Amino acid sequence: MADSNDPSVDPSSSSHLNRRNLLKSAALGLCLSGLTRTGARSAEPVLRQSKAQNKITEENRHQGTLDWQLTYVRTDRAENRRSKLIEGYCSKQRVQAGETIDFFISANEPTEVVIDLYRLGYYQGTGGRWRTQLGPFPVTPQLDPEIGSNRLRECSWEKTTSFTIPEDWVSGVYVGKLSCTAHRYQSYVIFIVRDDRDAEVIMQCSDNTWQAYNKWPHEFSLYNSDPPNQSLNGTTRVSFDRPYAWYPQVVDQPLSLGSGEFLLWEFPLAFWLEQQGYDVTYRSNVDLHTDPAGLKRAPVFLSVGHDEYYSLEMYQNLKQAIDDGLNVAFLSGNTCCFVAPLSASTHGQPNRIFYRAGRYGGLSEAEQKNGFGPFDVEGPNENLLIGARTIDPFNGSGDWICTQPEHWLFQETQMQQGEGIPGLVGWEFHGDPAAIPGLEVIAEGVSTNAGGRDAHWTSTIYPGPQGNWVFNASTIYWSMGLSRPPGFTLPYSHFGRPLGPDQRVQQITTNFLKRCGLG
Repeated sequence: MADSNDPSVDPSSSSHLNRRNLLKSAALGLCLSGLTRTGARSAEPVLRQSKAQNKITEENRHQGTLDWQLTYVRTDRAENRRSKLIEGYCSKQRVQAGETIDFFISANEPTEVVIDLYRLGYYQGTGGRWRTQLGPFPVTPQLDPEIGSNRLRECSWEKTTSFTIPEDWVSGVYVGKLSCTAHRYQSYVIFIVRDDRDAEVIMQCSDNTWQAYNKWPHEFSLYNSDPPNQSLNGTTRVSFDRPYAWYPQVVDQPLSLGSGEFLLWEFPLAFWLEQQGYDVTYRSNVDLHTDPAGLKRAPVFLSVGHDEYYSLEMYQNLKQAIDDGLNVAFLSGNTCCFVAPLSASTHGQPNRIFYRAGRYGGLSEAEQKNGFGPFDVEGPNENLLIGARTIDPFNGSGDWICTQPEHWLFQETQMQQGEGIPGLVGWEFHGDPAAIPGLEVIAEGVSTNAGGRDAHWTSTIYPGPQGNWVFNASTIYWSMGLSRPPGFTLPYSHFGRPLGPDQRVQQITTNFLKRCGLG
């Protein structure tokens, strides 16, 4: 959700405000008495006790490399969000072994381009494994698309090449590093390889949100609009048929160019899961939309990072899976905030265009004052799925403060009542806990918005009907407490930032996975 410094009054009740002040006072009192330990613990990772051999442990025996990282990037000065020098996109968000994916590449002058394909993971701490090189291919400048109705920018570029995913390629997030002979500058294309095997953990990439914030070619994200519409409107459309520009918000990492938001918020979780030897399989948001049966392939499902845009089908499929016994951890913030119907491209390919059709749980009074909408759809309240929901002010920063140290989530963390993990909350989070039987608030506190307003965030956990569990970490930054892969840049937002890997975050995540049967 885009930032807002609107000074409209928080619609919280007076009792809510009093509780917030009490939380502030309690945290201050503990700090003054020396009882809180707010420094990050040793970066030495909490290691999984037992690692069974599986697809992921076998994959990570292969030699890794640091060469998956970009070395040189230059963006267009006038547009400042893209690199006309070299850029591209893929025909699909995700693909399976045996299926074919197309690559569309453009350069600002005729050149030859090679595509080095890497799978991202742990790989002895290097973060990636080289899989193959495609090309060289002749590439010339390709036209920017016209501005369509509802500000849609949808490319119809000439295909550079096609590639059939080999049968032995393991599920994961793959990047193609684009390099050309005309100059030294590079960029990425990115896609997910999924599979249909049984695994321990399903990690969902938040690729709808990657595209929602994509400004390519210049100021054409879901947050850009034409008057009289404001930024959080219900009319602007975005397409997956275009390159990813340099992500512009709260973190400055130009060397992620072309990779959406994966390297910014999600890679630390994938890196840590594979380091720990969990048998993880990767999915796109579109899989949650189209493949509810696939949720039965693992006991645990993870939402990660910035997972803002859900179709109604995504919500319903995940809610039903929880009712059927799936364990879910929302290691994310601002999750399932906006209703985002997926539709076909103008060329007829399914699920390539979406827009902000409505607000889950309806618009609050504060959101209406801030100019959200108008919308056609009101989805069910996301707190009935997550345990809490996006609140106003919807962004800020703060410490992640333990309120139930006796809870099994905190076993072996040595955390105390009121102890905070510095800067872990941000830049968006959840509050307003749902009235779900058995739901507990296990951490809560105050985040400070750039406009000077505070928000009361809550981290929650509730039991599902089949002995399963749903944990809401209530922060986009959770994965940053798990690991810091090569090339990773910590964000800074609203006067705060996370500090990086922390044994407490690692242990809490391990405790959740253990309770879900993953020893």
